[in-house]
Amino acid sequence: MAERICVGAIAGAFGVRGEVRLKSFTSEPNDIAAYGPLWSEDGKRSFTVRLTRPVTGGLGARLAGVETRDDAEALKGVTLWADRDKLPALPDDEFYHTDLIGLSVYDAGGVLIGTVRAIYDHGAGDILEIFGPGRKQALLLPFTRAFVPTVDVAAGRIIADPPEEEEQE
Repeated sequence: MAERICVGAIAGAFGVRGEVRLKSFTSEPNDIAAYGPLWSEDGKRSFTVRLTRPVTGGLGARLAGVETRDDAEALKGVTLWADRDKLPALPDDEFYHTDLIGLSVYDAGGVLIGTVRAIYDHGAGDILEIFGPGRKQALLLPFTRAFVPTVDVAAGRIIADPPEEEEQE
C-alpha cells in the first residue's frame, strides 16, 4: 500500500443531493481536490472529489458514488487520505505533520526530552505535543524556529529549546 497522508475529513452532508461538507487540512484548502483519488483511512474506499462551493466551516463537494443526503451523512467523520507521491514536495523548512510524529526531541545539550506524539494547530501556529520519560504531563511546545531550531527527519530527531519549566510543588 502506498504511504498516505491525511488531507481532510468529511464533516457531514450539505444539501439534499449528496453533497458533502469537507474540512481541508491542506495549506491551500482547494488543493484537496487535486490530490485524488482520496482514500478512507483503511484504504477500502476511494473518492473522486469535485469541489462545488465554499460553505460555512469548509468546502462543498461532490464525491463519486455519493448520490443522496443519507449517503453523504453516512460518511460524516471519515478522514480522507492522499497518496504521498501526489502531494507537492516541500521546501527544506516545511514538514508534513505525519513526518514529525514519533521523532525524538532533544534539548541543545543532547538530553532526551521525549517524543512528538501530536501536532495541534489552533490558528496561531503549530504546537508540538511531546511526551517522554519522567513526564507527568505532555510538554506543549510552539513549533517555531526559536523553540525548535533543528528538525532532521532523516535522522529521526528534533533539537528543541523549550522554556524553563517551573517546579511544581
